[in-house]
Amino acid sequence: MSESERQQVRRLEQAIRELLDKRAPAATICPSDAARAVHDGDGDGWRALMEPARRAARRLVSVGEVEITQGGRAVDPAEAHGPIRIRRVR
Repeated sequence: MSESERQQVRRLEQAIRELLDKRAPAATICPSDAARAVHDGDGDGWRALMEPARRAARRLVSVGEVEITQGGRAVDPAEAHGPIRIRRVR
């Protein structure tokens, strides 16, 4: 991963933390919320940040800060396919 990609993931991690801080303790966010928060500009360029946002969420899972959920249940990030949500660890 290049330095610019690492910086992007760090910005996305921070966006995930800030978005979760603004919500109830058990609330979730979508990776697209973080992608939109980090995207510089109008339009749908945030879509290119979706995989980096999922990567940022997986890294936050690995350090014990968040959980990735599907159907309201925490799932192993390696086994998550399709839409996911992110929440603070309970």
